[in-house]
Amino acid sequence: QVQLMESGGGLVQAGGSLRLSCAVSGTIFSINAMNWYRQAPGKEREFVAVISGHTATDYADSVKGRFTISRDRIKNTLFLQMNSLKPEDTAMYYCAAPVDGVDYWGQGTQVTVSS
Repeated sequence: QVQLMESGGGLVQAGGSLRLSCAVSGTIFSINAMNWYRQAPGKEREFVAVISGHTATDYADSVKGRFTISRDRIKNTLFLQMNSLKPEDTAMYYCAAPVDGVDYWGQGTQVTVSS
């Protein structure tokens, strides 16, 4: 079992920054890659960023150059640094970890970017 809990969301003006965190607990040794997803009202959940067990990263085109995913294995925390935020980044943000064929999700943290 893996438990994920996001934090750090909030209201920010366009051009601002936020840092999301995802606290990981449970059978942590079994976690390899971790992801951030987001879902805007009325839209499908979409991929944002991934970090592998070897800390290789990849991003959705819409956030490349603005968002940075990282992880602290000692503190068992996943991060998403979001800079130059745009109104279209407004969404509920979720961290996710696939483990042994099961996808674990957090409850989400809301990010709202005002224009």
